[in-house]
Amino acid sequence: MATEASVRGYPASLHIDYPEAANRLTTFFRLIVVIPIAIIWSLASYAAGYLFFALLLMILFRKKYPRWWFDWNLALTRFGLRIYSYMLLLTHEYPSSDEQQSVHLELEYPDAQKLGRGMPLVKWLLAVPHIFILYFLGVAVMFVTLIAWFAILITGRYPRGMFDFVLGVMRWGIRVQAYAMLLITDDYPPFSLEP
Repeated sequence: MATEASVRGYPASLHIDYPEAANRLTTFFRLIVVIPIAIIWSLASYAAGYLFFALLLMILFRKKYPRWWFDWNLALTRFGLRIYSYMLLLTHEYPSSDEQQSVHLELEYPDAQKLGRGMPLVKWLLAVPHIFILYFLGVAVMFVTLIAWFAILITGRYPRGMFDFVLGVMRWGIRVQAYAMLLITDDYPPFSLEP
């Protein structure tokens, strides 16, 4: 059975359920409320930084991508996306450390034998154009989130066009992360906000 990621053509896909109503009180205090779970995620991400180099060496010298490593990266990435989605007001459930909630990330487990042996050494360099564009899109996301914050406080809803833009930037970012940091594919990520 094909996963959503493979049907859409790239081995990383992200979908977030659009919230019909928002909690105005938690929206108002969102940056304060998210601090405890963000600290936990930061500590786990620190460890993942070291695992990246070990994974790079595994692919480079052994052409292996252990399943438990992939599962760790997938779980940590999903956890981080739940936190980012909450901070960016896309979701209104407090981020769970293990339940999927309304953030749906799918990554395909890579066949390490098909990954280019030397590609992990240059993927970060090849991703620079994406990172450059994503930096400016990230600034736009901050402005959109600020406007959405006021919209939610006034209307109780996240404007759909703004929601789709922020989600599109997150999708783009996760594709670049799958390529350059998670090392699950050698397919160059598309320059696109589309699913």
